[in-house]
Amino acid sequence: MERDTTIRRIKSLYGTQNNVSENKNDSQDQRGINGCSEVKKKPEVNLYLLHEGVGVTLVTVFILVLWGVVHLSLQQLVIGKSTGEFNAIRARKHLERITSVGPRPTGSPANEVLTVNFLLEQIEHIKADSASGPNSVTVDVQRPTGSFSIDFLGGFTSYYDRVSNIAVRLEPKAGAQHLMLANCHFDSVANSPGASDDAVSCAVMLEVLHSLANLSTPLRHGVVFLFNGAEENVLQASHGFITQHPWAKQVRAFINLEAAGVGGKEVVFQTGPENPWLVQAYVHAAKHPFASVVGQEVFQSGVIPSDTDFRIYRDFGNIPGIDLAFIENGFLYHTKYDTSDRILTDSIQRAGDNILAVLKHLVMSEELADSSEYRHGNMVFFDLLGMVVVAYPARVGTIINYMTAMATFLYLFKKCSHPSNVGGRYMKELAYATAVVILSWLVTLLTVLIIALVVSLTGRSMFWYNDFYTCIFMYGSAATGTMVLIHTLAKNLYYGGVRRLEVGELYFDVSLLLWCGALVYLTANGLCSAYVPMLMVAFPLTTKLLLAREFKLRGASVKYSVLYQLGLALPYVHFMFLIWVVFEIFTPILGRSGTEIPPDVVLATLVTLTTLFLSSFFLHFIYLARSTKWLLAGLGTVFTVFLVLVLCGMFFPYTADPSGPRPKRVFLQHTTRTFHGLDGQVKSRDSGLWINSFDYTGMQHITPIIPEINDTIRTSCQEDRPFCGYPWFLPVKFLVKKNWYLPAPEVFPRSPIEFQVLSKEQTKWGTVKITFEVKGPSHMSLYLRPHQGASLSSWSFGDGVPQYHLAGEYFIFYSHGLDAPAWNFWFEIQPPREEDPSGPEGMISVAISSHYFFGEDQRTVQLEDMLQRFPKWAFPSSWVSTYHMYRY
Repeated sequence: MERDTTIRRIKSLYGTQNNVSENKNDSQDQRGINGCSEVKKKPEVNLYLLHEGVGVTLVTVFILVLWGVVHLSLQQLVIGKSTGEFNAIRARKHLERITSVGPRPTGSPANEVLTVNFLLEQIEHIKADSASGPNSVTVDVQRPTGSFSIDFLGGFTSYYDRVSNIAVRLEPKAGAQHLMLANCHFDSVANSPGASDDAVSCAVMLEVLHSLANLSTPLRHGVVFLFNGAEENVLQASHGFITQHPWAKQVRAFINLEAAGVGGKEVVFQTGPENPWLVQAYVHAAKHPFASVVGQEVFQSGVIPSDTDFRIYRDFGNIPGIDLAFIENGFLYHTKYDTSDRILTDSIQRAGDNILAVLKHLVMSEELADSSEYRHGNMVFFDLLGMVVVAYPARVGTIINYMTAMATFLYLFKKCSHPSNVGGRYMKELAYATAVVILSWLVTLLTVLIIALVVSLTGRSMFWYNDFYTCIFMYGSAATGTMVLIHTLAKNLYYGGVRRLEVGELYFDVSLLLWCGALVYLTANGLCSAYVPMLMVAFPLTTKLLLAREFKLRGASVKYSVLYQLGLALPYVHFMFLIWVVFEIFTPILGRSGTEIPPDVVLATLVTLTTLFLSSFFLHFIYLARSTKWLLAGLGTVFTVFLVLVLCGMFFPYTADPSGPRPKRVFLQHTTRTFHGLDGQVKSRDSGLWINSFDYTGMQHITPIIPEINDTIRTSCQEDRPFCGYPWFLPVKFLVKKNWYLPAPEVFPRSPIEFQVLSKEQTKWGTVKITFEVKGPSHMSLYLRPHQGASLSSWSFGDGVPQYHLAGEYFIFYSHGLDAPAWNFWFEIQPPREEDPSGPEGMISVAISSHYFFGEDQRTVQLEDMLQRFPKWAFPSSWVSTYHMYRY
């Protein structure tokens, strides 16, 4: 009796909107509702619902076509003929010359001598060629020394000494008061040639400098081209320039060229802070625009464990800028595979055309002269398949967003105010349907996460790393199947005798309402990314209104379904582009995100959210379809087959295939550790190969090949020793807690570290000030661990206020260029009121590690032998290090 009442209520509610064959079918609709008599097929089912095969085909073709359009747009690097202003062939020669010297870590002759000399040589050629023109070129080699603290990787402090900067000032011969800054870095991480990160950017900048210097008209403002030699040392050289160079005071804005991948399109992923005129300049001038405010807000949220020189110029220089980066194929980022031959000439041409055009526009603009006048406000910006950039002020976006939300509420209010909506029946059914959708989301996400956990616990994690689409087939089919199953059950059990057209209409309204909720929430929180739900509301709503008559007369016909999908094409193709960006960035990152984060859980979550978002406006097709049994059977089969294949180990995560390598990242350090007591005497010493896996699979794939590296040599953190007693190059122990220590002979660097206390004195305010001197290689790490009850009050680094790491320890990253003097520093410590009998002796433990990234000290016989045993699909980045700990 209750079911019968519910059905009549819904039919009454929607009767005036969808009256297809209503009068002649009313008598049949009332029979057999509760299964008490034979249920006859209604004409509506036969005539006005969508055949399952047709519906699945239409949606599948729609998704595949749009996905193909996205990929086609990404491959179109350069559209049309080049203007000839930027010479990509010459820039490629610069790139090949820079990378020919091999890895270029700061302090190495390859970085400080060979690369610096090459850049200076090319700049002198440009200077000579343009001498007769209206603009002048001035070159300055800077060797800054400085220190700063940063809240990156849990927080640490950086100290640099005589690192290299090459600053080139291009300005009209009459001089310029206002400068634009273009920044790249020519250093690389150890063991990588660094073609994309960031030699190609410096090659592009050389050619852009050549083009601008040879203009026949004088520039309105000046440009500083900064080739910095210490970015991989956590943004040191850019800090040295912006805080110490005399030209820095005249810089009004900047463009930073970076990389998180190899080649492809360079994307604008950060702008500002504020200063919408910079975005407008890019939109107006860029030849091949590629930009997204979504990327900016995601990156600045801290979700991506990376940073660029953009942060230094923004935070320490207080100047606005544009951050561009190559993001494709991040699997090769910071590996030996980052070579010049993997960067297409068209990618270089594209980047050069864009940078040249934007810089030329900015140095001729009025805004650069007084950028503070144009500072306030943010911009909403996004490109459509790289063909055009849409950009408008955030305040305009707020108006558009709220107008779109208002239109949605008016659409829903019209239904609520219909005379048939007695007692708020429509609102109740809308609430019930919304609850069903949210429940389907939760159950779907939980189901897929359980599957991801099972995969991780069975040791099959990262099966998708070498072939991304395997995770789509497995996690995507599981997510889609679960969601379809829940709505099929709702359709058959709750809406069993209700007109399907009305229920389909209802679930369209639910999707519209949920996207509208996201639109209002993001807009209220001031996020420019709210334009995404705005598109996902405006276009479907407009489409539905335009097709209302077609739906009323013919129901879910093929014509209606095709036109409906065409109306969704623009927001969906843009949304799928954003999805591509997310997976293009995050999938490689999951291969270097440490041993503690299960990557399958992260990726399964992303795949599930993608499925839920993409399916939102296709939910009502489930209710408009005659059946879903074959769809469920197909999805279940796909999922089962791939689950079996995954659990059987058919998909190996890594490959050394030259056409598309997917290397496993491993760090190896041949190290000697020495521990001193309070009296300065050596208490213990050991040596070994310290091995870190930078992905979740640990050593499970290495152990069968190198049996010595197994869980019997797993290390444990010794809490009384700074940073667990191991030579961390960066403070990432919270990400990489699983590591291995294989005993090996002692190392004897030709340039051993020299560490001594210069003075130790009691201050009049009760602290103890200790001054140190250190001599050592170009890269060292200092770790401070105050004992229980003690605390650091001040030190000689940064602004003088000690900044500790997540675990309450202090990490100081040190590097130097050539001919650096001894490193002197001090700190003051407040002694504990009473000594902790259970803790280590003294007030503080001080440890220092040295890292030999180049030259004869980088390798040992034992390290070379171990490297030879690693499989080709692994990329072991290796060096020699030492660790010395003292108590005071």
